[in-house]
Amino acid sequence: MAGQSKSRVHRKPTLDLENELAGRGFDLIVGFDEVGRGALAGPVMVGAAAIWARRLPDYGVPERLADSKLLTEHRREALFEPLQTWCAAHAVGQASNAEIDEWGISHALGVAALRALNGVERTLGLDAETHAGNTVDAAVSSNAASSSTASSSATVPASATASSALQIGAILDGPNDYITKALNTFDAPDVPIAAHVTTLVKADQRCASVAAASVIAKVTRDRLMVSIARGNNLYRPYQWDHNKGYGSAAHREAIARYGATDLHRRSWHLV
Repeated sequence: MAGQSKSRVHRKPTLDLENELAGRGFDLIVGFDEVGRGALAGPVMVGAAAIWARRLPDYGVPERLADSKLLTEHRREALFEPLQTWCAAHAVGQASNAEIDEWGISHALGVAALRALNGVERTLGLDAETHAGNTVDAAVSSNAASSSTASSSATVPASATASSALQIGAILDGPNDYITKALNTFDAPDVPIAAHVTTLVKADQRCASVAAASVIAKVTRDRLMVSIARGNNLYRPYQWDHNKGYGSAAHREAIARYGATDLHRRSWHLV
């Protein structure tokens, strides 16, 4: 029993690295985490959760927040909406199974992450036209005029220094910076402001913004795979509503019996 209890103890994420990046002059901190990298079917997704540096003193780490892999499905679902309110903006970018087959998983992850970053920046009003002067005061003006439904949580802090260049610091879970590698490639979206990326192994367990991105991405992808599985009889034998596209025994047996679908990653070893 003691061994079982100890195995369930996990590190509570903090805002330590977010505060460190704020101290280095970054105005917006964005945590990134991926989901679906190892799946046999469906897209890979990268979640992004953004918080304003100047509001960090007012932030607390949401109760029971942890890396999505350490949470039950029930707990992830319970956290999903509160986390969207907690951060200034959030987005989930994805790359399809066809894009994974064409580009490889690393580049697909980079493009998905940039799609998420693009979504966050546009939610905050940091589009190319607004950001022509690359200034915080331009972003403030844009946000004041925004009619976004998330405007109350996406407002640029009034204390942001006028006319200073707006800088974005990103925290990416893992050792490899696939975001910067994908930037300005033909397949990637035009991101209004490039982020300076800091990689950190187990960032999803250590950093609150990354843990939030992890949960948001996980719930988003799981819901999609369940919807696909239950919405079309063609996909029912693969049991994606249970395995979410990962290589369970039942999933591999269905591939062997029925063949791969249009949503499988055909460049992967499926059986």
